[in-house]
Amino acid sequence: MSNWKELTESQRDTEELIRENLEEPPKYHVVLLNDDYTPMDFVVEVLVKFFNMNPEQATDVMLTIHYKGKARCGTYSAEIAETKVDQVINFATVHQHPLKCSMERA
Repeated sequence: MSNWKELTESQRDTEELIRENLEEPPKYHVVLLNDDYTPMDFVVEVLVKFFNMNPEQATDVMLTIHYKGKARCGTYSAEIAETKVDQVINFATVHQHPLKCSMERA
């Protein structure tokens, strides 16, 4: 019986050690960049479709992109951020807009 108790205590110690050493994965900001050719309505559509913003939030972010040159659309893990960037670029290409999207380490 004591062997089982020692085993569970050892397991708890191991689990605590793992929790202490466990790090959150790095986060990345997905950023849309301004250009002179992509219509504002299209940018709003992208923000609503890919970043789950409501139209008012999307309009605010679109205006930030327009006036400041770029804006953060969301913060995600690396894989999700890469997927969002690819989705936006592909969607823009299909609709023949030069909209640029990138990711930056948070």
